[in-house]
Amino acid sequence: MKTTKLLLDTHVFLWWRANDPSLQETVISAISDANVVFVSAATAWEAAIKAALGRLELPASIESGVEDSGFEKLPITFLHAETAAALPAHHHDPFDRMLVAQTIAEGLTLVTHDRKLEAYGVPILWT
Repeated sequence: MKTTKLLLDTHVFLWWRANDPSLQETVISAISDANVVFVSAATAWEAAIKAALGRLELPASIESGVEDSGFEKLPITFLHAETAAALPAHHHDPFDRMLVAQTIAEGLTLVTHDRKLEAYGVPILWT
């Protein structure tokens, strides 16, 4: 399956940066072969909060990791916020809801391991 526009969930981006074996070869290939891979500002926000709480150690900033990986930064827009607010309450994590909203608004495929997101019916590449 060749997907051309991907949005990485936070854990997928962190796994990518760490060369974590949790990423399957098919997912690594899909990310490598995609025309564009986005990382949301929501990922930077979520990672920063977890780092501040001592639940995540980051070797570098998310922004530098995105740039070093050759990925694109996806800002949060008013459309994204309004789309997130209109989503059914299948998932209560605001960061994941934002990623789903961005997936919908931008016509992307979400790369995730979070099975709760399946309920939204968005295109997903499973890790």
